[in-house]
Amino acid sequence: MRRIHVHIKNTPWNTAEAAEIFTISPERFAEGLAQHPDLAPFVETSFSLGEEDWPAALGDAEALVGWDVRVEAAAQAAPKLRLIHVIGAGVEHLMPMDWLPPQTTVVNSKGIHATRAGEFGLMAILMLHSHMPGLIEQQKRRAWASLYASPIAGRTLLVIGVGSIGGAVARRAKLLDIRVIGVSRHGRPAEGVDLMLTPDRLDEVLPEADFVFVATPATGETRDLLDRRRLSLMKPGAGLVNVGRAPVVDYDALTDLLHSGHIGGAILDVFEPEPLPPSSPLWSVPNLIVTPHVSADDGASYARLTIDLFLRNLRRHLAGEPLLNVVRPELGY
Repeated sequence: MRRIHVHIKNTPWNTAEAAEIFTISPERFAEGLAQHPDLAPFVETSFSLGEEDWPAALGDAEALVGWDVRVEAAAQAAPKLRLIHVIGAGVEHLMPMDWLPPQTTVVNSKGIHATRAGEFGLMAILMLHSHMPGLIEQQKRRAWASLYASPIAGRTLLVIGVGSIGGAVARRAKLLDIRVIGVSRHGRPAEGVDLMLTPDRLDEVLPEADFVFVATPATGETRDLLDRRRLSLMKPGAGLVNVGRAPVVDYDALTDLLHSGHIGGAILDVFEPEPLPPSSPLWSVPNLIVTPHVSADDGASYARLTIDLFLRNLRRHLAGEPLLNVVRPELGY
């Protein structure tokens, strides 16, 4: 096995909590590398923070790990660069990838979010079923009115984007005897999904769903996928959860439909921009719960899981084997 230079580009996150979860420090990387003793002697590392000395800090790096990893004129700045690992699942902030040299492959951290996101998704669905957004609204007003719910078995969940996160939610929903309809670009069968369809069938199934769970990335195909017309197709009183990306759902239309009661409740974890500004009207929309992009990030293990996934891919790269989670720029994910 030959030696390889890995550069870690950390982001100056806007909160101490985010920095603690997502920063890959030299100590954390060394701990991760120790779990791959056969690889450790061959890995040389360097680190940078934000745009300081960027991209000159790359030097002769062959692999790059980070979030904001766009390398303009990469062929000149890092002529040996062959592998870029994005520490999140979404890569829309790097699009279009016209800066990417043809010899360099981008991979992402898809999959490490599944356990946490599956739990959050099931919690969100149960909260909507039990009228928790409405009960929270009543608490704010110090109002007492009973909002009852029946057992959830037999209800229908529509999962839009049955990847690692959507699939994890589908599998957990089946444990409660929920009927699951899935929508994915390819339409292939998936565990926990009773009926899998392609996006062109979305209009047919939206009126059937008691809950709509959005877990798709933002791409040219998915932006405004749930526009005003499609949101209006939802069953009266149904609930919506979005942990994918904000541009997939028309939030202005969602606000109107929450005010009218056509949509019974919603839980949103993704916004544009983030953090959600204090002036945003979304903070005060009735029957809407705002969560600050926390649905899929494991607060205790995110950096460790990321490092482990990267090192497994690095071993594959050095061995000339197919990589995990290869990003297809033409698809946007």
